[in-house]
Amino acid sequence: MATFFMFGKYSSEALKKMSAERTDKAVSLIKKFGGEVNSMYALLGEQDLVLIVDFPGVEEAMKASVALAKMTSVSFTSLPAVPVKDFDKMIADI
Repeated sequence: MATFFMFGKYSSEALKKMSAERTDKAVSLIKKFGGEVNSMYALLGEQDLVLIVDFPGVEEAMKASVALAKMTSVSFTSLPAVPVKDFDKMIADI
């Protein structure tokens, strides 16, 4: 499994439909694509949300990101995340 940070930005349409029920539907949708939500946070600033999610791979993360945007009207920027200790091993021979 690979970890992804999914940063979300509310549209005016998304703001109108905010609810705990929609959050539950989003979690179910992520699971549909093989994902597991580690945590979710509301933010102040340029981004409104961050979801920390594990997916089997990039393809599943991309599909979930697009499906979430379609369902919620929240635009997502999804970024892969590598633990620093793994990153250090990855670059050790550079």
